[in-house]
Amino acid sequence: MSSCSLFKKKGGGSGERSATTGWEYNNPDNGGFEYKSGYEQAAGPGLVYVQGGTFTMGRVEQDVMFNWNNTPRRVTVASFYMDETEVRNVDWREYLHWIERVYPDDKKEFQKALPDTLVWREELSYNEPYLENYLRHPAFSDYPVVGVSWVQASNYCKWRTDRVNEQILIDNGILTLDAAQQGQEVFTTESYYAGLYKGVDGKSPIEDLSKESGNRRVKQSDGILLPRYRLPTEAEWEFAALGLQGNTKGELLTERRIYPWNGHHLRYGNDDKKNRGKIRANFTRSRGDLMGLAGHLNDGFDITGPVTQVGSNDLGLYGMAGNVNEWVYDVYRPLSSMDVSEFQPIRGNVYTQYRKDADGNLQRDEHGRLVKDTVANYVNFNDGDYQSRIILGDDWTTTDNKKKGSNSMYPGDPAGNVKPRIDDHVRVYKGGSWKDRPYWLSPGSRRYTNENSSTDDIGFRCAMTHLGDPDNIDN
Repeated sequence: MSSCSLFKKKGGGSGERSATTGWEYNNPDNGGFEYKSGYEQAAGPGLVYVQGGTFTMGRVEQDVMFNWNNTPRRVTVASFYMDETEVRNVDWREYLHWIERVYPDDKKEFQKALPDTLVWREELSYNEPYLENYLRHPAFSDYPVVGVSWVQASNYCKWRTDRVNEQILIDNGILTLDAAQQGQEVFTTESYYAGLYKGVDGKSPIEDLSKESGNRRVKQSDGILLPRYRLPTEAEWEFAALGLQGNTKGELLTERRIYPWNGHHLRYGNDDKKNRGKIRANFTRSRGDLMGLAGHLNDGFDITGPVTQVGSNDLGLYGMAGNVNEWVYDVYRPLSSMDVSEFQPIRGNVYTQYRKDADGNLQRDEHGRLVKDTVANYVNFNDGDYQSRIILGDDWTTTDNKKKGSNSMYPGDPAGNVKPRIDDHVRVYKGGSWKDRPYWLSPGSRRYTNENSSTDDIGFRCAMTHLGDPDNIDN
């Protein structure tokens, strides 16, 4: 990382001075306060930069499902990074390999990360070959991983953050690769920042300018380690899928999009003579046609396909329509578009803080991760408080309230045994898949399922926040 070159050795400062005190930065003779200007964030492995902006989020075509759950609304998203492709089977196998190596005696942790290969099993379909081969056979290495739940995808993002940041420290000589780390003494970004991960010093440690001698660990203010990988928000995903930057003239949007490309056609047109006539995405065309006629296949794949099988959108992102649906961060609510903020809209904020013992020390679990406690949960914001209740009072089953309409919220179930399909554990997924019709390829469409469920047509990709000036990126 170029940031390391900004550290000065003892015997002189950087030449820059504080505008408020006049003291020289990075000078060990006056206390060694360190400051580095001109920060440029480097893209993490696999990521593509997406400059933020305003756009109309929501439905762009007829609501044929009559869900009325994605009313168009203008919002703004900040700049961020998005994976160029969906996470592949080979990426997930690397994840499993690491868990098995670092936690050899923790079979539960390994089992928790395994995709559910049984998602391929269907009563009246011969899908056993995919159940047996899809995850591990090299023929499918570059295909998107499926059978992973929202919870598993989120855990993968955390693991990826730590592995990328650990490698950055190793590449810069600050740490030495410790292949023997196990259990609680495993590198995590948070435990390293907190001083709980010791590790093995590298050949180029950072000198501590505030002391006569000695080195120090990397701090957040150094800008060396990257922000965390995470699932994209629904707004970020939709913004990136549309890729409208190619359809602007100044601040004028010249053409809205139904799909991640211009026009309503599902094949390449005359604007791309090399691919003219080819299908633009992996989806199901009409009833029972998943791949086309033998000798003239349309998308070329019976199930999923390699993550770069078709061209990218204007941002360089592959597979933003078809192949597999993709998890996003948001908790599902039908009327989210009417509730969420105009800037960085999201549904599902849960605020946490680090757990400390009686002496104020941070606590770690058996896997080296800092333990967090929830201090505020806004998943249910305005879902049932006094401001949003249709009826008055605490009990909707009272005699007075029954007179307002039906005798029960769920007719035929006065005891309340029927559970709603929408609760705090349902998450949004988007993008359409190999088994979906074209309607679901539109970035404005949205569906939901339980965060612990998995299917043969839902995968995911990671995102990362961009820090600072939207134009200040390290190419």
